[in-house]
Amino acid sequence: MDLLNANDKDGQYPASYYAVTAKRLDPFPAALGAISCDICVVGGGYSGLSSALHLAQAGYDVVLLDAQRVGFGASGRNGGQVGTGQRVGQDDLERIVGNSQAHALWDLSLESVSLVRDLIMTHKIDCGWADGIIEADHRAKNVSHSHQYSDKLRNEYNYELIRPVGCDEMRSLVGSSAYYGGTIDMGSGHIHPLRFALGLAKAARDAGVKIYERSKVTSVKTDGKVSTDQAQITAAKVILCCNGYLGALNKDVAQRVMPINNFIVATEPLSGDMAHSLIRNNYAVADSKFVINYFRLSDDKRMLFGGGESYGYKFPSNISKIVRKPMLKIYPQLKNTKIDYAWGGTLGITMNRMPHFMRVSNNVLSISGYSGHGIAMATLAGKLASQAVSGQTEKFDILSSVPTLRFPGGPGLRTPLLILAMLWYSMRDRL
Repeated sequence: MDLLNANDKDGQYPASYYAVTAKRLDPFPAALGAISCDICVVGGGYSGLSSALHLAQAGYDVVLLDAQRVGFGASGRNGGQVGTGQRVGQDDLERIVGNSQAHALWDLSLESVSLVRDLIMTHKIDCGWADGIIEADHRAKNVSHSHQYSDKLRNEYNYELIRPVGCDEMRSLVGSSAYYGGTIDMGSGHIHPLRFALGLAKAARDAGVKIYERSKVTSVKTDGKVSTDQAQITAAKVILCCNGYLGALNKDVAQRVMPINNFIVATEPLSGDMAHSLIRNNYAVADSKFVINYFRLSDDKRMLFGGGESYGYKFPSNISKIVRKPMLKIYPQLKNTKIDYAWGGTLGITMNRMPHFMRVSNNVLSISGYSGHGIAMATLAGKLASQAVSGQTEKFDILSSVPTLRFPGGPGLRTPLLILAMLWYSMRDRL
């Protein structure tokens, strides 16, 4: 199944709240004929746009190819949360890669959030940054670990912007009895994700990047030759930034990064009092479930809620119903609230939920697998890939050295095995 077309129309953004409220760029042309460049970037999400922008600013002749529209995929559909840390906690990372590298990965995460903020300011991207992400524990027994983890970050990583939250304060901040405590990180934040992606695209275009849309890549050779149905691109280097839409372009990456779908709804606008009662101070929220719920308020006071379970690569026809179910468990007071928008998106995950950085060959790099933690890390990944092309590989190597295992059974069996795992974890969430 070609995920580029399985759930969406060619050349069209999904009917999401983000697409309706973003000022879209004029379409870029399709790539035609023989094209030569220094660097060819495949994929127009955060990774690809950041790679292209930083390379162009460094003086390279850059071509960016996207099979649909820039920001079409997960970069324009996600929950908007820009978080510190990796998808894996620092205590687990210390066990996986050792204390020194875990600290280096933490520092990169802080750099990733700073990069997003800097790009927003430098390029005057109107995407509505707001401070603060709450991590909400859905079980009372999880709270002690959350508070200990907060202390660990403060004491061992010198990170002063996170603090523990008790049960009463959590229920006041989030307006729900579903949570028992957790943490709040004021170094993190949330944005309008599609506006950010389109802002990066505009900045890249203005820096001289040649952007081509509706230019699906059909093959990437290890020597830097890239083909679409209508064009042949010859480049000194290629950067693959495909994440959940890689398809069959590279089997080695596909064995370690697999696509999954997630779903979000946007309610009708809420009254100011109702919105304030649900989430105080305009924070974003993510909970401790394995099948995670994540939610925040939009600028016009809609509840943007992500969650629900669906297996298989076709989006279900009843996304609104699927996501309403977990939303009402958290906020039963939204029972009679209309849902105005419901959409799905495809992201890339790895076995250990860490990003996958890979040298496919001397001429080809791949960055992907952000596992739902992609706004900041994917944007930084693009910058690190651009530096690696220039010979500055130290930070790229920190991430490329993190082990990312193959999914059992390869692309053929990974989906049914993942379904079994997700069913198990969703059952555990309910118990």
